[in-house]
Amino acid sequence: MSRVAVVGTGYVGLTTGACLAHLGHDVVCADVDADKVERLSRGEIPIVEPGLDRVVEEGIRTGRLRFVVGAANAVKDCEIAFLCVPTPQGEDGSADLGYVEAAAREIGPHLPYEAVVVNKSTVPVGSAKVVKRVLARQDVQVVSNPEFLREGSAVQDFLKPDRVVVGSEDQAAAFKVSSLYLGVAAPVIVTDTASAETIKYAANAFLATKLSYINAIASICEGVGADINHVVAGIGSDKRIGSDFLRPGPGWGGSCFPKDTKALLAIAHDAGYSFDLLAGVIAVNQEQFARVTAKILGAAGPDPQGATVAVWGLTFKALTDDLRDSPSIGIIERLLAAGCRVRAYDPTVSGPKPGLPPQIEVCTDPYAACEGADVLTVLTEWDEFRWLEAERAGALMVRRQVVDARNLLDRRQWIQAGFTHQGIGR
Repeated sequence: MSRVAVVGTGYVGLTTGACLAHLGHDVVCADVDADKVERLSRGEIPIVEPGLDRVVEEGIRTGRLRFVVGAANAVKDCEIAFLCVPTPQGEDGSADLGYVEAAAREIGPHLPYEAVVVNKSTVPVGSAKVVKRVLARQDVQVVSNPEFLREGSAVQDFLKPDRVVVGSEDQAAAFKVSSLYLGVAAPVIVTDTASAETIKYAANAFLATKLSYINAIASICEGVGADINHVVAGIGSDKRIGSDFLRPGPGWGGSCFPKDTKALLAIAHDAGYSFDLLAGVIAVNQEQFARVTAKILGAAGPDPQGATVAVWGLTFKALTDDLRDSPSIGIIERLLAAGCRVRAYDPTVSGPKPGLPPQIEVCTDPYAACEGADVLTVLTEWDEFRWLEAERAGALMVRRQVVDARNLLDRRQWIQAGFTHQGIGR
């Protein structure tokens, strides 16, 4: 087993460190926030991620997972150091490498001889060379090992991935990093660093394309009277297409897709290619936000100014507390701009938090959000919403209107309760 350092305890870093410890490696995770390190050392998880608390607790209990303040303290005895720091969006859409470079600069003097540094953050093509230059260590190799973790299933994705990608210009370094995954039943794709870095962006851009495509088809279904659920069943059963990421909705968002699609556009521009297809994918997504907003405003009555909208779901997807680039927030901001009052409920949001417009009235009960509402809309696919009572919600509302932007509710039940029900592509 290997001695591993993980720099950064955000979503990717914490999952990576905990899962590597679960695989039997000796892992030290570093963060700059002393209070966060203390909480993590007690097993307190700062994010909502199913199963992560169990693997963290296991790692602490077995002694294979530790948390320290400062990257230099984490890497001094390591064989492999993972960089899992933020890569925020630059003004031109490109990923900002400031945090990555700062981390590399900090650990460079403290790395043991012939250690391997791994870029785990999603970084632009060519970043491995940048990190190598900043480290200023000829004996240290830099490897790209992109993450493919979905929020809500990150632990499962790490331990049972479709593939592991390792990019390196050095065969020995590639072997060291690949060996970390010996307990994982998945193919390991070994390639050069530029290809590994491109794979991550290409994968996320393709998934975003599928989502925009099916939302566009859903709009056509509404125009011709087709049912998008039947269309998805028909095309998704084709092995060449597959059913994953063919679920229509209010649009896509989150911490990865918006950032990575814009970053790939910037990468393509720098490479001399006009990626009009991907630009269209992003434009279709913005149009979907507008289409769903128009449905809600139309259901709110002839004059939506002052109408009350009940919203079920604030996070960008279920099983997470992440509001970053949430379609729900994007649509709510449009509703607020139109003069609507918004009362919202989400299982993981109990009050004001970063990314949440202050005008939203956050309720701690889904039915409370319906009180006095002119229209109810479902914007996040929390499974608990399926089982809520249409009659109970309707009794609290001024008008029985529902816009189900996730096609989650039992349409017949809500229509029987006197609701006018609008879904996506139905």
